[in-house]
Amino acid sequence: MEVAGNQTRVQSLVQDGTKVVVPPQYVQPPDTRPQCNNSEKRNNNGIPTPPVIDLAKVNSDCQQLEQACREWGAFHVVNHGVPVELLDEMRRLGHSFFSDCTMDQKLGYACDTSSAASEGYGSRMLASYNDTVLDWRDYFDHHTLPLSRRNPSKWPHFSSNYRKVVAEYSDQMSALAEKLLGLISNSLGLTSSCIKDAIGEFYQNITVSYYPPCPQPELTLGLQSHSDMGAITLLIQDDVGGLEVSKDGEWIFVNPLRDAILVILADQTEIITNGQYKSAQHRAITNAKNARLSVATFHDPAKMKIISPAFEPPKYRPVMYGDYVSSWYTKGPDGKRNIDALLL
Repeated sequence: MEVAGNQTRVQSLVQDGTKVVVPPQYVQPPDTRPQCNNSEKRNNNGIPTPPVIDLAKVNSDCQQLEQACREWGAFHVVNHGVPVELLDEMRRLGHSFFSDCTMDQKLGYACDTSSAASEGYGSRMLASYNDTVLDWRDYFDHHTLPLSRRNPSKWPHFSSNYRKVVAEYSDQMSALAEKLLGLISNSLGLTSSCIKDAIGEFYQNITVSYYPPCPQPELTLGLQSHSDMGAITLLIQDDVGGLEVSKDGEWIFVNPLRDAILVILADQTEIITNGQYKSAQHRAITNAKNARLSVATFHDPAKMKIISPAFEPPKYRPVMYGDYVSSWYTKGPDGKRNIDALLL
């Protein structure tokens, strides 16, 4: 077992192949455990899933986008303009970091365990939330925007093109996020720049999450139920899958789509749209056979930005984004209780 700054890496718990039980700190309470869990799980039984939206057609028809934002807070996009080869390369390099680098190499990029969500390689983002059950996940978090935060020397260089790919991926995701926020604004009858202006300059993080095989997946979660703090998240999965989105009280498995990008609306967009569009509550399940990887790109406001509804009468009180983040990391995610606390 490898430990850095008293933080155990989940991958090290299973790398020797002898672990047959989950350590107690990773065991979820009975009411939050997944009801059905297996490595071959797919949503093939006719249950509705987050829709797939063709961005080449959305300018002439916003109805599907509007419905997805109101009912799901999450949807796939295709014809998004990001080269599929770049998506594949980002996934490939992410897998290579976790699978091919030695633990000593990975620990050379260890994040600051005393600071929540610090850049680098880690396993526990909620540094100040000591009573939570731990997620069955390791990750590498990159600070990518604004450019003043971007420091490629902190990113892995086991591959000659890793840093170049991350930088290109960052730029492509930022452009797509801005385009999507424009379309979302238009779908509500707002100017295309309304939501983006309310958010201001993007603070972007790219988090590569690695979920090792789990000996008792029925007891764990790779990532506990939460809604994202910021404005909009763009996510890609590998072909294993494990993401679930909550809709009408049910957890819906999101099948991986190689060419698509999953759009997840986050809490600040819910506030700005005055609750007309919902941030998506989601989680990640584990499985016993296959490691899983996802890449999430978060687009957030600056910490000093005041976020408030664009419609009257307001349903949410204004909040300084930095205060919202502090609350999230202090209390823990726990579904959507952080944004619910802002309801008037």
